[in-house]
Amino acid sequence: MQVDQSLQRTITRLCIQCGLFLLQHGAESALVEELSTRLGRALGMDSVESSISSNAIVLTTIKDGLCLTSTRKNSDRGINMHVVTEVQHIVIMAEHKLLDYRDVEKRFSHIKPLRYPRWLLVLMVGLSCACFCVLNKGGWDGAFITFCASAIAMYVRQVLTHRSMHPQINFCITAFVATTVSGLLLRLPLFSDTSSVAMAASVLLLVPGFPLINAVADMFKGHINTGLARWAIASLLTLATCIGVVMALTLWGLRGWA
Repeated sequence: MQVDQSLQRTITRLCIQCGLFLLQHGAESALVEELSTRLGRALGMDSVESSISSNAIVLTTIKDGLCLTSTRKNSDRGINMHVVTEVQHIVIMAEHKLLDYRDVEKRFSHIKPLRYPRWLLVLMVGLSCACFCVLNKGGWDGAFITFCASAIAMYVRQVLTHRSMHPQINFCITAFVATTVSGLLLRLPLFSDTSSVAMAASVLLLVPGFPLINAVADMFKGHINTGLARWAIASLLTLATCIGVVMALTLWGLRGWA
C-alpha cells in the first residue's frame, strides 16, 4: 500500500509538472488540462482532475479510490513553443508505452527553453516591422526608419527583461524609445516626405497577440476565469504601450500617426 501511494505521489508530481511547464510557457488552458490528464492516464491513474487559474494550478489523481492533490504556483516565463512541443512529445511517448514514469521524470528534468541569440531577435524584429511598413505603403525610406527604431526598441526591451523589469514598465519604456527614434528621424530633412506609418510600425513588436489569442481560446473553451485574466494582462500591456507612445509624442512635440 505504501509503495502504491509513493508511486501515485510521484505520478501526481509529474502530472502537475507537465501542466506547469505548459502554463508557464504560453499554452492555452485546454491544452494544459488535456495533456496533464493524458499523462496521468498513460502512467496508470484511473482519473486526473485539474483546476487552472492564471497564477496557479491544482491537480488531483485518483487510483483505486485513493485521491492525491497537489498545488503549484505559476510564474510566467515567457512564450516558448519549444517547451510546449517537447512536453507533447513526452506525453505521446508515454501513451505509446515507450516511457515509464522514471523516463518521464528524467526527460522533464532535461527540458530547457530554446533561446535565440539576442542579435538575431533584434534583426528579425526590425525586419518584420519594416516589412509591415512597406506593406502599408510606408515606402522604403519609411521601412529604414522603422527598422532602426524597432531594432533599438527590441534591444532596450531585452535589456529591461534581463534586469527583471515589470512587464508594464518595460512595454512603456520600449514604446517610448521606439516612438522617439522614429519620430526624431522623421524630422530630418532627408525624411521630410516619409509617411508617418513608419512611426506606427515601429511599435508593432509590442502588440500582445499571443496572449490575446489564448485569452479568446480559453473563454471559448470554457476557461472563463483564465481567459479573462489573460485578457486583462494583455490589455494592461497595450495600455502601457499607449502611454509610452503618448509620452514620446508629447515630450518631443512629434506629429501623430495620421
